[in-house]
Amino acid sequence: MSNRAILITEPKSGLSVTAPLLDAKAPENAAFFWDYLAEPRIVGGLHAMWTGPEISCPIPPAHLEGAAYAVALPAENATLNPQPGDIVLSYVPPRMWGGNPNAIFDIGLFYGAGARLLFPIGWLAGSVVAQVRAEEREHFAAACGAIRKSGACDVTFARVEI
Repeated sequence: MSNRAILITEPKSGLSVTAPLLDAKAPENAAFFWDYLAEPRIVGGLHAMWTGPEISCPIPPAHLEGAAYAVALPAENATLNPQPGDIVLSYVPPRMWGGNPNAIFDIGLFYGAGARLLFPIGWLAGSVVAQVRAEEREHFAAACGAIRKSGACDVTFARVEI
C-alpha cells in the first residue's frame, strides 16, 4: 500500500524533500492539495515577513480559476505555531485581506523554530496538511535558509506515492 506525499523542489537552493500528506488529520485540506497537484505546479516562493522561518508560496489565482475544489477550506489539524517541517495550507476568504477580491490559498514551508501565524490582519490558524520526513528536515532547513538569502524563487510541487 502506498501513501500520498508531495515532492517539493527548488533547484537554486538544492531543495528536494518529500512531505507525506496528513490525510487522516486534515482530510479536506489534503484533498484540496492533492487535487491541485493533478499536474506538477510551479509556485512563486518568498521568505515570509511576518511569520518567521517560512517560505510562503501563495497559489496564483489563475491556477484555481474554474477548479471545483477551490472552495473555502476549514481549519483542520490547525495551528498558530507551526513546527519545523510543517507544510501549512492557509486559506483567507475573498476581501478579507486588503479588499483582495480573490480567496488566498497559501502553501507555507516552515523550516525553523519560533514560527507563528500572525499576519497584518491578525492571527490566522492554518492547517498542517503535510510534514517533511524527519530524515530530510536538516536539508529542508538549509535549503530554505538559502532561499531566504537569495530571494524570491520558483518552488515546484508534485504528487508522489511512497
